Amino acid sequence: MNPQHIKTALLQFLSADEILEDASVWLTDQRRRYTGTADAVVQPKSVAAVQQLMRFCFENRIAVTPQGGNTGLCGAAVPEGGVLLNLSKLNRIRSINLADNAVTVDAGVVLQTVQEAAAGAGRLFPLSLASEGSCQIGGNIACNAGGLNVLRYGTMRDLVLGLEVVLPNGELVSHLHPLHKNTTGYDLRHLFIGSEGTLGVITGATLKLFALPKTVETVWVGVDSIGRAVELLTLVQGCFAERLCSFELVSRFALSLSSDFSRIGQPVDAPWHILLELADSMESGGLGEELAEFLLAHGFGNAVAAQSEAERQALWALRENISASQRNLGASIKHDIAVPIEKAAGFVADCETALQTAFPGINIVVFGHLGDGSLHYNTFLPGVLDNGVYEYEDAVNAVVYENVLACNGTVAAEHGIGMVKKQWLPSVRSAAEIALMRAVKAELDPRGIMNPGKLLP
Repeated sequence: MNPQHIKTALLQFLSADEILEDASVWLTDQRRRYTGTADAVVQPKSVAAVQQLMRFCFENRIAVTPQGGNTGLCGAAVPEGGVLLNLSKLNRIRSINLADNAVTVDAGVVLQTVQEAAAGAGRLFPLSLASEGSCQIGGNIACNAGGLNVLRYGTMRDLVLGLEVVLPNGELVSHLHPLHKNTTGYDLRHLFIGSEGTLGVITGATLKLFALPKTVETVWVGVDSIGRAVELLTLVQGCFAERLCSFELVSRFALSLSSDFSRIGQPVDAPWHILLELADSMESGGLGEELAEFLLAHGFGNAVAAQSEAERQALWALRENISASQRNLGASIKHDIAVPIEKAAGFVADCETALQTAFPGINIVVFGHLGDGSLHYNTFLPGVLDNGVYEYEDAVNAVVYENVLACNGTVAAEHGIGMVKKQWLPSVRSAAEIALMRAVKAELDPRGIMNPGKLLP
């Protein structure tokens, strides 16, 4: 079926404004690395319309690529022909249930909108990402997003109480009731969380809410090594327990880039930096003093504590602007990896040595969520500023991932597999696991129409 016939057929159950004429903005990924093609780009306004679309595509064996805010970094939402299904117009907050500490939303609701709706009801939705002003809940679920607060609240997988999913054949599977306990067989929602749109279309979700923090203490600490940072993490967890929400690692090089970009002075001078934040749902006027005394008592005196919300925001800007500040270095080969926390120092040291040997003069920007073991490990080859850097990607990845795997780590911590890393999946998943994934895929998507070319090698 040619594109014009597809669009004509879609008008039988979609309105004209649900079929985009100028769709170029949705065909290219955020990094402008991949540009796909699509016979049609649609933005349905209802779950029923999504069901009709899927029935049509299933019957006619037309590929479907689900897409949220198109903020992904692994190419998972770039279409390879067929229909690009963008969920942006499914954007309602359906309900907030304070008795169950839950919010039910459409998949196309922007993450920041969920945060604001929760706050308006006196609650916290804790998922926090640099792209929270544009990424969408469906995409967050599809790639099992992590972010800044995983240490306390877990990944997106831990925040989903229920899902509504349209299967490839158009059938609706919905269980949005906010049940906190349910032992009636397989928990099918976990098939779709992290599936990157390869098994079905997430159209709605019921999410967990938490108490709003009434006390927040934010401190920037300079340390001599990652090993010392891990020691600090262990000590803070032992003393402050669940009040520790964030524990972010920043290299000296990453901080210098962000400081220049943000026009914010570096808080302290050190080879490595930690941004840590404690939060308490109760008023705790002495928490800041307790933290300061704790740091001094354990030899972490090279530190600056935020004395106001403006100072707190400045410290977080230094962390969150690292990604944007790297653009002056040119195109990068990014790695979204995780290792056991106790092995983080060894990984960073060994991997840098190996990379400098293979690619003399390579620049490495290291930062990320040390509190849960996941790091953003970005590499820049000297003199290569454009996408020509990807000619070296396989060779760079081979070095980085060899060191990751030597630490029993993973090549994808929170961005997903998509197109970029699917050839590496057998390195972190056994043959039996991949065979099981393929069996699940074949059962739910027997015609192979869901997001072809992604995730599975």
